[in-house]
Amino acid sequence: MADFLRLDGGGDTLLLQLGAGPPTLAYWGEALTASFDAAGLAALTHRAKAIGTLDSGEGLDLMPEAGRGFTGHTAIEVHRPGGGFLTQLELTDTRPIAEGHEIRLRDALAGIEVIQTVTLDAATGVAAFRARLVNAVAEPLAVDWFAPAALPLAHDEVLLLDGRWGHEFQLVRQRLVTGLMVKEGRTGRTSHHAPPFAVVGQPGFGEHAGEVVGLHLAWSGNHRLLVERLRDGRVQAQAGELFLPGEMKLAPGEAHETPVLYAARSGAGLNGLSARFHPFVRDRILGGRLQARPRPVHFNSWEAVYFRHDLAELKALADLAAEIGAERFVLDDGWFEGRGDDTTSLGDWRPDRAKYPDGLGPLIDHVRGLGLEFGLWVEPEMANAQSDLLRAHPDWILGDPARVQPLGRGQYVLDLTRPEVADNLFAQLDALLAAHPIGYLKWDMNRDLTHAASAGRPAVHRQTLAAYALIDRVRAAHPGVEIESCASGGGRADYEILRRTDRVWTSDCHDPIERQVIQRGFGVFFPPQIMGAHVGASPDHGTGRRTSLELRALTAFFGSMGVEADVRAFSEAERAALTHWIGVYKAHRALIHGGRVVRQEHPEPAAVATMVVDEGGALASFAQLETPTRAGPDPLRLVGLEPAARYRVRLLNPPRGAARQRTPAVLGGAAIEATGRMIATVGLPLPILRPGHIAVFHLERID
Repeated sequence: MADFLRLDGGGDTLLLQLGAGPPTLAYWGEALTASFDAAGLAALTHRAKAIGTLDSGEGLDLMPEAGRGFTGHTAIEVHRPGGGFLTQLELTDTRPIAEGHEIRLRDALAGIEVIQTVTLDAATGVAAFRARLVNAVAEPLAVDWFAPAALPLAHDEVLLLDGRWGHEFQLVRQRLVTGLMVKEGRTGRTSHHAPPFAVVGQPGFGEHAGEVVGLHLAWSGNHRLLVERLRDGRVQAQAGELFLPGEMKLAPGEAHETPVLYAARSGAGLNGLSARFHPFVRDRILGGRLQARPRPVHFNSWEAVYFRHDLAELKALADLAAEIGAERFVLDDGWFEGRGDDTTSLGDWRPDRAKYPDGLGPLIDHVRGLGLEFGLWVEPEMANAQSDLLRAHPDWILGDPARVQPLGRGQYVLDLTRPEVADNLFAQLDALLAAHPIGYLKWDMNRDLTHAASAGRPAVHRQTLAAYALIDRVRAAHPGVEIESCASGGGRADYEILRRTDRVWTSDCHDPIERQVIQRGFGVFFPPQIMGAHVGASPDHGTGRRTSLELRALTAFFGSMGVEADVRAFSEAERAALTHWIGVYKAHRALIHGGRVVRQEHPEPAAVATMVVDEGGALASFAQLETPTRAGPDPLRLVGLEPAARYRVRLLNPPRGAARQRTPAVLGGAAIEATGRMIATVGLPLPILRPGHIAVFHLERID
């Protein structure tokens, strides 16, 4: 009888079949009984050998190797200076660990050891795969590719996240043909255009239906994500760290550990995946630390003043921020010595004496006197060519000193792998945080890594770990300070950076038409409470589009809400409306940040609908982004409510004049009552919305 390693969690069972080499993922599905039919499962795992292939076939295990005849993309590619590159790993031992197993593999001839760990979160069923490679002999080992695991998949439709600056987290789909589909990021961050996340499922899978597997590589440096249809029809997926040429070389006895590949499965489409990933992020990645207090409403100074910092003007903005209900005032770029634009002074983290002759203290005291927390923008990993830091230490640039390196936003990347550089940056940040009651850092990263070399060696891997270490050091010294991950918007967003940060700046685009789509894509893997979402200006500073205050506010409403605009330019009516919606947000943010997100499907292609629900009720949003295709809208049939429960439904923003029109009572602001089953089957009537308008319903559970 075949031997299996069993993992259970989140209503699922995962079984690894043991053999002579790396284990095989034999079963991952709904929970099996304690005494499952091992013999039957072993019989089912046998597969007819494809014609024209090797006599032994091609084993698709957790670590497929060319040395065992695997002709697809292998999970391990290493070589020795003398030319040895084949591996044939053999199973030597397995050990139970918390929520999983450790699998030990060895190839004595190749001189390597591999330790794979597989866990399954007991509460959510999110699996975690990681691997460690040890150079076990007295000769250097070059590592070209080493994945945490290779996962066999049953289906072939791939959903990826695409985009660019200001247009992140766009969901795109494609079907596999025979061969590789590869998405790579070579920017030294998660990236705007190729984050290492994917969903692979049944053709046509949707929000509510279809078998799907979600993949998330927790890594903020260079990466590769691949899905491959093998020549015999099987499908595999891998994700791992992408090395520069010659970057990963292991000395005798040295080891390399992969990032963690997180994966989850669902038979209920994308919402089923989010129902696993969101609580996993809240409880395991963030460790529950954001549940101690409500997420504060932000006011960010950037689009209000840009680099034009005037103390009196900023105090006036803080006054207005307090009046509209903000709880945290974030002073963005432009506060430090000589910073008149983005070409100078980055790296000199001391207040500009011309703008702040008495330092930041007077502004911070004013902000805190209003009852607001004070936050500050920083970009510690970078420095401008025109800065005191680089004038004194030009050799601190990450790069090859013999090469001319292109600038990005007028700046270079600092070599954090050098202890003296990291110590200098920590000392500057530590002095700022020790001198002032600063509760929040917006930690930015505004350029790609290009000439990523240190001491003559490629260094993206070491630079990424050094960035983590610097953030960890700041957090350890100042545990009360929260940190936001920003990288020209959403360019550094993954589960590993989230272990040490508390919020992600989703995009530099505030336009709510764009944001509805951006936030929908972001929300597949990330919960609302860490999704930075701000009310911007109209016309929008990025797109130039004019939108209503209501649409801007109710789009930001479903994330970690904030304001980033010159509210002095708002009319009294707009400020009153913004104050109102911030108050409504505060009344419901426990639901928004702790409930279950259920993205809705609607026949209108130019609309975005979503809901967040908990035991006490729900909030549902329907945003009309473009001209509707039909003269009268189809009802909003909300999936995800408790079928037998009774709900009192009210439209939070009835259209002006709706009560006088021949429209359903709920659209005029009246409350109606219905069961969850009725609402899912018949649906809520929708107002006739013009492009750029939104309807938000509150459903209070009353049984």
